[in-house]
Amino acid sequence: MKRLLLLPLLLFITVSAISQKIDVIHYDYQVEINDQNDSLFGKATITLITLQAFNQVILDLQSVNAKGKGMTVTGVTARDKVTYHHNNNFLFIDGAYKANETLTFLIQYKGIPADGMVISKNKFGHRSFFADNWPNRAHHWIPCNDQPGDKATVRFSVTAPAHYQVISNGLQTEETSLANDKKLTVYEETQPIPTKVMVIGAADFAVNLAGMYNDCIPVTSWVFPENRKEGFYDYGEATGILSWLSNYIGPYPYKKLANVQSKTIFGGMENASAIFYFENSVTGKKEQETLLAHEIAHQWFGNTATEKTFAHLWLSEGFATYMTHLFVESKYGKDSLNKRMQGERNQVINFVNTSHRPVIDNTTDLMSLLNENSYQKGGWVLHMLRRELGDSVFKRSIRTYYASYAWKNAETRDLQKIFETVSGKNLQQFFDQWLTRDYNPKFKLSWQYLVKEQALNITVEQLTAEPFSFPVEINTGSKTEKIMVNKKLESFRISSKNKIERVIVDPNTSLLAEFTSEQQK
Repeated sequence: MKRLLLLPLLLFITVSAISQKIDVIHYDYQVEINDQNDSLFGKATITLITLQAFNQVILDLQSVNAKGKGMTVTGVTARDKVTYHHNNNFLFIDGAYKANETLTFLIQYKGIPADGMVISKNKFGHRSFFADNWPNRAHHWIPCNDQPGDKATVRFSVTAPAHYQVISNGLQTEETSLANDKKLTVYEETQPIPTKVMVIGAADFAVNLAGMYNDCIPVTSWVFPENRKEGFYDYGEATGILSWLSNYIGPYPYKKLANVQSKTIFGGMENASAIFYFENSVTGKKEQETLLAHEIAHQWFGNTATEKTFAHLWLSEGFATYMTHLFVESKYGKDSLNKRMQGERNQVINFVNTSHRPVIDNTTDLMSLLNENSYQKGGWVLHMLRRELGDSVFKRSIRTYYASYAWKNAETRDLQKIFETVSGKNLQQFFDQWLTRDYNPKFKLSWQYLVKEQALNITVEQLTAEPFSFPVEINTGSKTEKIMVNKKLESFRISSKNKIERVIVDPNTSLLAEFTSEQQK
């Protein structure tokens, strides 16, 4: 997702009470929306496996707040009616549950979503409905286990006024006209995905087939009819981006890709196979190429290979950020990549110097994770791995990581093990220092050309409490040398028969660090 919060947030970010006690296998949602009010009527059939014995199944579902917004449960059945209570944003279903039981619950509910579903008018004044679940806001409109570590297949059956077109995850399997000028639209996603990317969208759309990936997967554009021409033009870039990413990472994991103009509060939201973009992303000038690349990259990283917990969000956002950089480099050249990395290095340095937060961050304020650590620093970590291991090993590691964790969940150490196995190198120190420390390297480099010795003398002083270990490239005008810095203070000599009159530190933009360079007199 791209960080562009477009609306005031009505957020009650909490950590799910489930804590891995259940494993949801499948969600089947029947949802009805209307044009008379913002009320939603739903039925949820949830199939799950118990991971231990307990006396209550607990699901996330927002309770009604003081303003009358939230969900009211009207009935819960399993094999028979069961005892339940719904309070404090959790649905408790009583019973004597054994470990490894497969259970199915039918939950009937209704209400006005307080969040997680943007019901409003679009920029042209037309009513629309767009689910907006990230990070754990799905429970505002559907009962679920609202955490990234529990992935499930999903089916959405949406009943809406007939003038709406409906988009959702997976393939459309049914569209039926109903009485009273209503229409039923059904989508099914047969691969397990996290709740953060399970969505529906309903609006008056113009729909275009932008292209076919691999001759069998449709890439479509869903835009508001008033900017149909501009939207089809802008979103038409998606097919080429999809092909490039597929060639680099591995086969595209879903059966369709829909790019949707929407009312998401973010710049873009990477919902599985149905990406929602902010409504002003359509301009007719193809200004959002990198936004499309970022969100499409999430289809592999974040949606298919998913972080176990939000503490490891960089495995989603950092990957999407750097995959976008790689795409830009392939299309526009190395200088374009370096320019992007230089700008993002400054952003990361400024953020970490003021926030003092590590990349792996266990905060419960999940919205605060949409920061330079998760995005830009995560991308920089991958960039430095690429520089250290080389393009071939890096690409092979990325492909191996994705192949190993597709449809699964991973954490940072899982990625580390993949890179170590592919490269044959111990990367413990690398991962520790870049991802668990709440500061970045800061050093002062001074240099002097020694005429008699015909050598360049370099002194590096690290200015952080604990030193980092990192390579630094030094360009002396005629060649580039690499030195390995490990200590608080150390010196290096580089032979040179030619007098050196200037030194450029990190000429290839390979190091995330704050540094100064000066010539000794």
